[in-house]
Amino acid sequence: MWRALVAVCFLCLANLAGAQELQAVPRLTARITDQTATLAPDQRSRLESKLTDFERQKGAQIALLIVPSVSPETVEQYALRVVESWKLGRKGVDDGVLLLVAKDDRKLRIEVGYALEGALNDATAKRIISETITPRFKQGDYFGGIDAGLDAMIKVIGGEPLPAPKPVNSAVNGAFDLESMLPIGFILVFVVGGILRSIFGRFLAAGIVGGAAGVVVSLIFSSMLIAVIVGVVAFVVSLLAGFRGGGGGGGRGWSSGSSSSSWGGGFSGGGGSFGGGGASGGW
Repeated sequence: MWRALVAVCFLCLANLAGAQELQAVPRLTARITDQTATLAPDQRSRLESKLTDFERQKGAQIALLIVPSVSPETVEQYALRVVESWKLGRKGVDDGVLLLVAKDDRKLRIEVGYALEGALNDATAKRIISETITPRFKQGDYFGGIDAGLDAMIKVIGGEPLPAPKPVNSAVNGAFDLESMLPIGFILVFVVGGILRSIFGRFLAAGIVGGAAGVVVSLIFSSMLIAVIVGVVAFVVSLLAGFRGGGGGGGRGWSSGSSSSSWGGGFSGGGGSFGGGGASGGW
C-alpha cells in the first residue's frame, strides 16, 4: 500500500515539475510588437506606417508580434490566445489579422479573422508563409520576410469587399473637427496663456488668448459665430486659469499630467473575432 502511495507522490511531483507556465500575452500598444529586438527602429517605423496607412484606407487591422518562444504551447494555441486578447479588426466586421513569429522556435502563424477567411484562406496564408516569408527567414532576412509577407497579405485583403473605414477625424467644412482642436486649445489656453499672464497680466493675457483662438477658428471653420463662441470660451477659461494658477504656473501642471493621454492614445483592437482560420509554418 505504501509503495502505491509513494508512486502516486512521485507521479504528482513529476507532473508538477514538467508543467510549464504559459507565455504571457503582451499588452497591445502598437501594430508592431517585437520582444526580440529583431527589427531596427527604422524598420519598425516603416512597418508601422505601412499597416497604419492600410487600416486608414481599408479598415482592416493587421498586427505583427515577434516573441522568443511560445512554449509550452503550439504556435496555433498561442496565436489564438493573442487574438482573443487583442481583438484585432472591427467589431461586427471581424477583419483582423495577426502575423506571429516565434523566433527561437522557428515557427510562425498567420491568424485570420472571420471576415477574411474567404480571401486570406488557409491555402493562401500557407502559400504566403512558404513562398514569401520563410525563404527569406532561412537566409536570416527577418525584416525582408516580414515586409514581403505583409505586402502579400495587404494585396489579398485589399481586393476583399469590406465596409468603408470611418475617417480618423471627421471633417467639418473639409478641415478639422472639435476633438482634433482640443489639444491645440489646451496648449493655447494653459501653456501660452500662462506665459502671456506673466508678461501682460491676467486680464490682458486672457483677451489675447481669446482673440487668437477666435481668429484661428474663423480661418479653419469659416464661421464667425463659431469663432466668437470659441473666442469667448477661451477668454473665460484663460481668465479663470489665471485666478487659479497665478501667472505661468498653471500650464506646467496640465502639460506634465495630460500630454500622454491627449496624444499618446496607443493602438488597440476594434473588437474583432477569430475562429482559428489561418496557417502555420516553420523555417
